[in-house]
Amino acid sequence: MPPMEKKIELLAPAGDCDIGKAAINCGADAVYIGTPRFGAREAAGNTLADIEKLCAHAHRYWSHVYAAVNTILTDAELADAQGLIRQLYEAGIDALIIQDTGLLEVDLPPLPLFASTQMHNATAEKVSFLEKVGFSRVILARELSLHDICAIRAGTQVDLECFVHGALCVGYSGQCFMSYAIGGRSGNRGQCAQPCRRRYRMQDTAGRTVREAAHFLCLKDLNLSGHLGDLIDAGITSFKIEGRLKDMAYVMNTVSSYRRRLDSLLDGKNLQKSSSGTAVPGFEPDLQKTFNRGYTRYFLFGPTRACTTMETSAYRGELLGPVSRVSPNHIEIATKRGLNNGDGICFFDAQGQLQGTNINTVSGRTIVPEKLAGIHTGMPVYRNYDHAFLQQLKKSSAQRHISVRFCLGDSPEGFVLSACDEDGITARAELAVRKQPAEKPRQAAATIAKQLAKLGDTDFTCGQVSIDMQQMYFLPVSALNDLRRQVIGLLAGAREHARPLMRGGALRNDAPYPEKSLSYKGNVLNQKAAAFYRRHGVAEIEPAAESGLDVHGRCVMTSKYCIRRELGCCLEKEEGAALPKDIFLVDHAGRRFELRFDCERCIMELSYDG
Repeated sequence: MPPMEKKIELLAPAGDCDIGKAAINCGADAVYIGTPRFGAREAAGNTLADIEKLCAHAHRYWSHVYAAVNTILTDAELADAQGLIRQLYEAGIDALIIQDTGLLEVDLPPLPLFASTQMHNATAEKVSFLEKVGFSRVILARELSLHDICAIRAGTQVDLECFVHGALCVGYSGQCFMSYAIGGRSGNRGQCAQPCRRRYRMQDTAGRTVREAAHFLCLKDLNLSGHLGDLIDAGITSFKIEGRLKDMAYVMNTVSSYRRRLDSLLDGKNLQKSSSGTAVPGFEPDLQKTFNRGYTRYFLFGPTRACTTMETSAYRGELLGPVSRVSPNHIEIATKRGLNNGDGICFFDAQGQLQGTNINTVSGRTIVPEKLAGIHTGMPVYRNYDHAFLQQLKKSSAQRHISVRFCLGDSPEGFVLSACDEDGITARAELAVRKQPAEKPRQAAATIAKQLAKLGDTDFTCGQVSIDMQQMYFLPVSALNDLRRQVIGLLAGAREHARPLMRGGALRNDAPYPEKSLSYKGNVLNQKAAAFYRRHGVAEIEPAAESGLDVHGRCVMTSKYCIRRELGCCLEKEEGAALPKDIFLVDHAGRRFELRFDCERCIMELSYDG
């Protein structure tokens, strides 16, 4: 990759201000947050006041806050979006995540621009173009393999961010119109109804059912925690956890787990994290304990199977084992995992539906659930609520501290206390006082070290205390405390003054766009966006689907995931005959989607049949 100073960033979701603060305290180098309007998760909006509070908290650790204004905009909305971005800049955000290129045509504050994954950033040509027009970072498409990422890195110098954990969109981000087609709720406008998480029947052209209803489009959650080193080597510098709609427990658990894994890699690769301080979560993170639909590496190493969770889109939790005995008022489960009162368990009933109940009491092997209906001997049981773990997490006080070294010396007027933090930021406080030689030098030195280390609820922790005096003097505890408070206050101010600021913005030029024409999949909803593409050589521009385009008969989803491959019925192999060549998915309301398979490009398309 091109030579650059590599600092590695762990990027976490902030559903709200409190969750964002918790993510920072657990070790996130940066967080991304939804704004009052125009975010790709409409339900995850936040007030400007809360965003300002989060920025103030994050900046103490030189962590960053990125604001998501990543929907496509109408002409009438552009001015409002422009005004909102100015307010976000004044609130202290560090960068702006956008999708709509119309924003590159208006006057914006000098914020770095991040190209949202909604722009479908999947090729070196596209990423190179985005770099040329001023994007400081490109958030890569989730479908990319390591080989793809390496190819993009080889041809660009822009900062690359990739998703490493959380929910996956089955369709290419920004290229899915399924929700819009069936109910007018556009993912590109932040309103996706997630039809991919529903059950569908599979039919042939004659309307015969060839597969019973299942969650054919429901992907497992991404988990690349075991491949962070591979991604660093491929050129990724920001590792993104999905989840602006997830709760506090999910974010704290996931961030703490990834922080630990990343830290174990950075030292060996002679790399640094992009923020300051060390986080102590106060609990033992475990990625199985909070929401997931099962885990997949997706296509990191190329197309694969076992990507879906066809039985359910819900969280089934960790497998405990089979039921070994059912009595009138209790059950026994063959498991080595310890269960607790208040745990939640679930299982699939005779109809294949996920059912759940709480555990009232546990005594040895005897488990008394709240409900026994549907539980029978031999069925697998899962724990989807670990009461003890979540209580531990809830009670934990995640703390993050910046290491500081103190040096106490004397001066003609009294004493000088110097402080130097882990980033090399220094401060100095003086105390004018008559010096009194210590009668007990060792005891005086011990008192100095003890009092200076008492940093309480500040952002700092004492890494070292040294004493540089020709002879040991006695200092009252009150004087030591006063010196410590002064120098820490000065150090906090010095850190704010020295905090590296991010700057950026659009570059007005005529760099050629990789394509000469854009269909509705180009998501051009306003005249400014159209003008942007025309200046960059695009001759034909079809308006976005959200302009009111009739999408019946059109492709409403493009996916690297393939149902045929997942079911072991690939058309390129002999096994393809296990399914008819032409198949459809039908939802509960009778709406049909035709499946089309482009085997040469190894992609699947869904077209809306109505």
